[in-house]
Amino acid sequence: MSPFKGQTGFKRVFNAAGYSLDGLRAAFSGEAAFRQLVLLNVILVPLAFWLDVSRAERAILIAVCLLGLIVELLNSAVEAAIDRISLDRHPLSKNAKDMGSAAQFVALTMVGLVWGVILL
Repeated sequence: MSPFKGQTGFKRVFNAAGYSLDGLRAAFSGEAAFRQLVLLNVILVPLAFWLDVSRAERAILIAVCLLGLIVELLNSAVEAAIDRISLDRHPLSKNAKDMGSAAQFVALTMVGLVWGVILL
């Protein structure tokens, strides 16, 4: 049994927060695409507060930006897991990495479409 599974309460939350921060640090330091999305969010999230839109529209503008970061984190996790298993070329590994990339493409397309629909 894992020694981490028995944690409960505040200790579990504290450990989980630490692991989350480790993941964000790893993504920021090791993934250029994640850094680019962070930069995009640094621009778009404050812009969402500056724009003359409703609170619901503002929330949606911010949510789709954060969704782009979430999808990139998951895409990077898939790529890291595949690379950990083997660096050999394999059709299933390619499919997994391509699907992660496709998910990010869809998420970024959604960011552009949502911002476009709300602003235009």
